Amino acid sequence: MANTLTGLIPTIYEALDVVSREQVGFIPAVSRNSSGERAALNQTIMIPIAPPGTMADNTPAVTAPNTGDSNIGNVSMTISKSKHVPIRWNGEEQRGMINAGSYGGVLMNQFAQAFRTLCNAIEVDLFTTTYQNASRAYGTPGTAPFGTAGDLSDIAQQRKILDDNGAPQTDLQLVLGSAAIANLRGKQNVLFKVNEAGTDDLLRRGIIGELEGQMLHNSNAVQAVTKGTGASYTTDTAGYAVGATVVNLITGTGTVLAGDTVTFAGDTNKYVVVTGVAAPGAITLAAPGLKQAIAGSATAVTVGASATPNVGFSRSAVQLITRAPAMPVGPDGKPMDMADDMAQVTDPVSGLVFDVAVYRQFMQLVYHVRLAWGTQAIKSNHIAVLLG
Repeated sequence: MANTLTGLIPTIYEALDVVSREQVGFIPAVSRNSSGERAALNQTIMIPIAPPGTMADNTPAVTAPNTGDSNIGNVSMTISKSKHVPIRWNGEEQRGMINAGSYGGVLMNQFAQAFRTLCNAIEVDLFTTTYQNASRAYGTPGTAPFGTAGDLSDIAQQRKILDDNGAPQTDLQLVLGSAAIANLRGKQNVLFKVNEAGTDDLLRRGIIGELEGQMLHNSNAVQAVTKGTGASYTTDTAGYAVGATVVNLITGTGTVLAGDTVTFAGDTNKYVVVTGVAAPGAITLAAPGLKQAIAGSATAVTVGASATPNVGFSRSAVQLITRAPAMPVGPDGKPMDMADDMAQVTDPVSGLVFDVAVYRQFMQLVYHVRLAWGTQAIKSNHIAVLLG
């Protein structure tokens, strides 16, 4: 059987080059485990996690110390989605486009849109996973950060949360929505004055790069999130110590959703809810939990307003795993599928490996661009929201 995809590889890569640089804010910012191996929907995959190093005294001796062993941990992740984007042509449509000289360009754009659709879906999943598992939040809901000229206190306060939680001081990422990026580009003249910034990257090319130790990214997935309807809640009278993550709410009504921020009377910290409620009950706060104890009396709880959660985090705190979708195995032990040909294409920018297949049908053919993936936040302490 002829290899029907070989001639399309240049078109596919050209499509990748067009779309992969358009908007991939979270994908390059998180820890990624991507390969051409196949995985099934709901399959569990173990991601190895190296433990922190242990210091020891430098003591002269005849031989080197018999130390250095470590227990490599792991995180269990699930392939939660397996999707494809189809591109179908029949003979009449194809011939008409070929005669008009536009078939190649249209097909390239269709592949570009297929890759874009999958990348955008992954971006949205990463956005949701990240902001719903952040430790705490800073900022004013409904007001895009960096709106005051010459004032970078928004990023300083968001970074402070990561520092206070013991996040690594290297490989920090901050994924911003378009409103926050626009304020940085338009109002923070310290960044685009060449004599002060030391570079003309922002002024000439719109590139911000690293700011206060965090690599900046822009993602269209960062959008406004509607808060729950919870109101008039108070804590019970049990009292909660610093570090507590489960807090019982009483008396109020309405929903408190995952990703909502809550504050407790007398405490200015904005905590992010990991598990919410639809009626009085226990909410779970993201680690490291309360920074200030709640007294043993009914304490008013305020659910923060709807906001756009820009998210800062240590790369290792958020994981993305991608695989080619699983195929059935035949008697010879090789994968079986009705496809006439399959190819795996590695995106040179995001590192994602897409599965591309072509199927011959009755008087038509269809291409499938497909991918399986899962996301997980593994360290809430190292994630902080910057509200906008």
